[in-house]
Amino acid sequence: MRSGFVALAGRPNAGKSTLLNSLVKEKVAIVSDKPQTTRSEIRGILTNEEGQIVFTDTPGIHKQQNRLETRMNKEVNDVLMGVDLIYLVVDGSVPWKQQDAYVLQMVENAGLPVFLILNKIDLLPKEKIIKNLTSWQSKFEFAEYFPLSAKFGTTFDDLVKTTLSYLPEGELLYPPEMISDGAENFRIAEIIREKVLECTQQEVPHATAVKVENKKFSKESALIQAVILVEKDGQKGIMIGKHGSMLKKIGTAARKDIEELLGKRVFLELFVRVESDWRSKDARISEYGYGGAFRE
Repeated sequence: MRSGFVALAGRPNAGKSTLLNSLVKEKVAIVSDKPQTTRSEIRGILTNEEGQIVFTDTPGIHKQQNRLETRMNKEVNDVLMGVDLIYLVVDGSVPWKQQDAYVLQMVENAGLPVFLILNKIDLLPKEKIIKNLTSWQSKFEFAEYFPLSAKFGTTFDDLVKTTLSYLPEGELLYPPEMISDGAENFRIAEIIREKVLECTQQEVPHATAVKVENKKFSKESALIQAVILVEKDGQKGIMIGKHGSMLKKIGTAARKDIEELLGKRVFLELFVRVESDWRSKDARISEYGYGGAFRE
């Protein structure tokens, strides 16, 4: 039996979180079309008869502009130094860019086997797939490469089998029925933040944090109270919406996913609070669970 840790690394919007969810066949990481959706490492666990793979989704590697983004990049580096194998997930539908060189350098510094995951091939003709693979292979000596579609792929058996062959022999790291080791409050907060990302535009989603402040469970239901934090009064108005319409929209969408997560009826109460410039404050970043807070 083999077991070990695999980091999913790459630039924002490469499809890392989608791939993680597809591999473990459950939604453990939120997904959106906006950059920097993932702010902290998210683990998904796949167990079969041959062994166990602990996948670690990481924030997209990008040029940092505030303290939160600096900590996110540092967390990626910390994760890479503590795994057995790296998936470099790239958006195969876009050409090589100079930012990719920085990502490759970070991956190379880890000194580990690296699989190239050329994602989003559903958007490309076969000739383009081959051309992009050749281009990436000329930049780095990858241990393996896999062109795939994380969103529309139906099976990842070859990827899983090959991955296990690179992992060390050892016992299971988590109970076989476990899919994620994420704290419940953080997963609930992330579901709410996902709906914020889906429903809002411009600077609002990036200035938002979510924190679960209270939970009360009964046998068949749960009352959850959470606060959505923004950085400016104007963002608060947008988040609430006319007559509370935006907050209601976010809450309705989030409640459905939280009910699926908890397996019971959920009563969700959302509040909005202004926390000026929280993305530049280490204490606040840690309080909301972002930027490596769980590694402190």
